Amino acid sequence: MVTVNVVVLAGRLSADPEVLEMPSGDRVAKLRLQVPEAGKRVLPLPVMAWDARARRGCERLTKGDAVMVRGHLVRRFFRGQGGGRSVMEVVASEVKKLRDLDGGE
Repeated sequence: MVTVNVVVLAGRLSADPEVLEMPSGDRVAKLRLQVPEAGKRVLPLPVMAWDARARRGCERLTKGDAVMVRGHLVRRFFRGQGGGRSVMEVVASEVKKLRDLDGGE
């Protein structure tokens, strides 16, 4: 069986990127991407940029910037007070700032 897990998304950042340092010493850039859906709805997606190349792409990004993210989907599971839950997020291999999605700059 062949499996393909590749996503390419374009949207706007709903917050400034956060760079977190993990206990292992690795650094990760955390983005919150708003992707347009049908109508006026938007789909909020968490994006994690572990790769050095992807993190470099986040350096000059700020809230409201239009970006393109290329990567793959992962699902993480949590156990909390109310039971278990999961979250789907994008692990970015590339992050690029785009010109305005509405045609301006």
